[in-house]
Amino acid sequence: MIELEGVPELVDPVMVAAFEGWNDAGDAASTAVAHLDKVWKGEVFAALDAEDYYDFQVNRPTVWLDGGVRKITWPTTRLSVIRIGGDKPRDLVLVRGIEPSMRWRSFCNELLGFAHELGVELVVILGALLGDTPHTRPVPISGTTSDPDLARRMDLEETKYEGPTGIVGILQEACTHAGVPAVSLWAAVPHYVSQPPNPKATLALLNRLEDLIDLRIPLEELPDDARAWQLGVDQLAAEDSEVAEYVQTLEEARDTAELPEASGEAIAREFERYLRRRDGGVGPAAGQAGGHATEGGDGAPYLREGPADRTRPPKPQRPGSDDEGGGAASGGSEDSPEE
Repeated sequence: MIELEGVPELVDPVMVAAFEGWNDAGDAASTAVAHLDKVWKGEVFAALDAEDYYDFQVNRPTVWLDGGVRKITWPTTRLSVIRIGGDKPRDLVLVRGIEPSMRWRSFCNELLGFAHELGVELVVILGALLGDTPHTRPVPISGTTSDPDLARRMDLEETKYEGPTGIVGILQEACTHAGVPAVSLWAAVPHYVSQPPNPKATLALLNRLEDLIDLRIPLEELPDDARAWQLGVDQLAAEDSEVAEYVQTLEEARDTAELPEASGEAIAREFERYLRRRDGGVGPAAGQAGGHATEGGDGAPYLREGPADRTRPPKPQRPGSDDEGGGAASGGSEDSPEE
């Protein structure tokens, strides 16, 4: 049985998870969870034992100096808790880590053990994949679930995916079999500019999460970063006529496909988000609510730090060139969400 010392009783807790690796194109999903952790000052209360789930020749530990003392940071998955007040208080349990190298069933069972002990009511897993989508258009976000009733109730797609899967798919199915409601939110990242970071995709995931759990999320500088990212890619694409022509082709295909959806529900959702932000919405401003958990054991020295900040987007890849998609740095399938 999992014992959680120092973790208070949570209010309507939602678990939000993301994993670096195959299901994290452009680091969009893991960066979204890192943003939540940053703006609400989440505090770590548990870290999974790296020895159980990671191949250190694949995800190597790093050595660093702390006041002249050498320390080791091990790849792992950590859990933190966020207490959010306001008119409709709701707490979050954040799961942020790296896709494990082995023992996926045990990994998911351990996370589900924490979810059970904390009384989690819903698990939301964030992912990002490579797709034929132009960087100049809104990022497509798809919400999927294996539960038909949940799909109808939350206006989600019931997953029909068949094929190779990552830890996002395995965790969602584990939740379903355990009777825990679970949803996956997927952002489509342009395959010709797949290198991280992708703040536009991260922003789109957070906006969809906000709608899903009815919670105002402080975005801070993220919208400005998204605009700067798009402008930078615009400039780089303009330097290559072949890439610019390819982007235009993607734009025309996207606009034609979405023309019937240019009104109605999508516009209503955007208007509701505008009203929520104008009126203050649910939840405090950034920095007003922090976690109330204590950091368990000696987890702090072993937590893996996030990638260094990047300011300039990489040069878009030429269409038809070899892509590195599907690897640990660029995400998974280019076809459809696997959940």
